[in-house]
Amino acid sequence: MIALEKPQFAETLLFLEDVTVTFDGFRALNKLGLDVGRGEMRAIIGPNGAGKTTMMDVITGKTRPDEGRVLFGDIDLTRLDEAAIANLGIGRKFQKPTVFENHSVWTNLELALKANRSPWASLRWVLGGEARDKIAATLERINLLPAFASLAGDLSHGQKQWLEIGMLLMQEPELLLVDEPVAGMTDAETEKTAHLLRNIAETRSVVVVEHDMEFVRALNVRVTVLHEGSVLAEGNLDAVQNNQKVIDVYLGR
Repeated sequence: MIALEKPQFAETLLFLEDVTVTFDGFRALNKLGLDVGRGEMRAIIGPNGAGKTTMMDVITGKTRPDEGRVLFGDIDLTRLDEAAIANLGIGRKFQKPTVFENHSVWTNLELALKANRSPWASLRWVLGGEARDKIAATLERINLLPAFASLAGDLSHGQKQWLEIGMLLMQEPELLLVDEPVAGMTDAETEKTAHLLRNIAETRSVVVVEHDMEFVRALNVRVTVLHEGSVLAEGNLDAVQNNQKVIDVYLGR
């Protein structure tokens, strides 16, 4: 596989500078700096406790940093709550899939469809042809078109992960944050998930937190290694795997 050079993106979509978060004296993030370009997919790796989850909590407004800047385009995310940040176009997928198990796959996507959800608008809501086409296209994209009428609760673990990704796509996010998407998946599901995320990254920015190095290799993207709340190394996977600091604190364990 050809080694990647640092991608040159015309515009930075996500920018973190000197972000620090402290919990009861423990510094979860320590002057963290990160920038993700518009249309870039980035993989984030690092040992447990490195700050990966806290970083995503800060981006999505769940955790307020003690100091530092967090910008989405030119918007300061530290001034917004979780709902406002989601409405800006930032979607987050947690490690454990959360779907409406007693509803069909189709209905899950319909419920997630970006639309006016005010009480009056909801009373008048009718699923039109354009919305149906969007749901069908998303079903095909996430490998679930044959299962559109199945209950979400009957899906395999991997299929539930795809469904939740599809539900986020229905919200039309500019940035998708994905936490360990292939944990518990079969090899075939893992391969399909890599293909799915590469496809998604053609139209939006994606940040993937993952421990599976073979999956990260399949993504073939720039990798950021976190350690003790800071960036330890960045580069293509081969470069970070051969970085002695990364070997000492993470890969060599």
